[in-house]
Amino acid sequence: MTQAPAATRATRRQHDREIVMLAVPAFGALVAEPLFVMADSAIVGHLGTAQLAGLGVASALLTTAVSVFVFLAYATTASVARRVGAGDLQAAIRQGMDGIWLALLIGATVIAVVLPSAPALVGLFGASDTAAPYANTYLRISSIGIPAMLIVLAATGVLRGLQNTKTPLYVAVSGFVANAALNVGLVYGADLGIAGSAWGTVIAQWGMAAVYLVVVVRGARRHGAPLSPDAAGIRASAQAGAALLVRTLSLRAILLIATAVAARLGDADIAAHQIILSLWSLLALTLDAIAIAGQAIIGRYLGADDPAGARAACRRMVQWGIAVGVVLGLLVILSRPLFLPLFTSDPTVKDTALPALIMVALSQPICGVVFVLDGVLMGAGDGPYLAGAMVVTLAVFAPVALLVPALGAGLTALWGAMTLMMAVRMLTLLLRARSGRWVVTGATR
Repeated sequence: MTQAPAATRATRRQHDREIVMLAVPAFGALVAEPLFVMADSAIVGHLGTAQLAGLGVASALLTTAVSVFVFLAYATTASVARRVGAGDLQAAIRQGMDGIWLALLIGATVIAVVLPSAPALVGLFGASDTAAPYANTYLRISSIGIPAMLIVLAATGVLRGLQNTKTPLYVAVSGFVANAALNVGLVYGADLGIAGSAWGTVIAQWGMAAVYLVVVVRGARRHGAPLSPDAAGIRASAQAGAALLVRTLSLRAILLIATAVAARLGDADIAAHQIILSLWSLLALTLDAIAIAGQAIIGRYLGADDPAGARAACRRMVQWGIAVGVVLGLLVILSRPLFLPLFTSDPTVKDTALPALIMVALSQPICGVVFVLDGVLMGAGDGPYLAGAMVVTLAVFAPVALLVPALGAGLTALWGAMTLMMAVRMLTLLLRARSGRWVVTGATR
């Protein structure tokens, strides 16, 4: 068996170091969002099954309200990283400031829509009469934190593009600790129930946003980047994220369809689905830590006019994604008996969730490829292809998922449909990666 040339081994070690230096702290920052939901689920779950079911519906809506605008982070990371590769730090930070102003405008608009329409939105998910009041309470209070989370997304994109994933880690850890402490104190200490959980999360979210703003403003002043809103820059940021918005809306539609189907299967199924979805989100973002490194690294290589480096980094990150996916799948299988009691004591919910978790475990190597390539193509600014590929995936998933209740199948079948969805995504992304059409160099795409 022949050994790889020394130059190849050295390149791999270089990529490994870059991936680890960016991905490890990015992992801590990425898991903040699902850990917020998981902490809320663990605390609220012991209030009762109806409360947990209500949290499941409200969390899906809130996550959608924030995640559809994840382009505030992803597009900003790619554009800032390209400018860093080209050596223009002032333009890089100016791009980030435009994203933060756009986040504030979007956040105010989302609150204006969600507050008056909360009961109607909850009703669309088919929540039971016992779960709906809790969903309404949690949704209305937590919507106040939406602008904060959008600011966090935009500011995180700036720092990632600057190859800084440590600061987001510190903020995320602090935010999670504050969220958990506030939830316990307000839910049980102040006896506010599910409303206390919502208020605790809102307070923690705004605290995180405040820290990010301080960090980014200091960076802007250091490099002479203006802080005032620029209409042309804000429009440019919105246009850059338009394709990623389509991609994200399609993905969120998939997750919303899955939650709506689970809600119609019964309270035990939607409660189990909420627990599994929280875990799935955590696993996905664990893999996405490599993708975040990919966004920053690929953007920097392309901005520095180094297509060979970009291709080599892409290949190495895919290898990382597969390996980490296998490890995560094994951990899910081994930890099932220990994991579920953290979230519920209801034996029906546990029995419903156990077989569905097997599907989640089997899909992890596929998820590893999907999330890594997703990050690579985002780092390359290949948003239009990502948008089209996700629309195709939605078209395949929707009819399969909607057949689950019609055929009398259960939650395990629904998660089988989710695994099919990930396989379709993997196929579309592999085709693009192998074509090489995503490799476009320069400070701007």
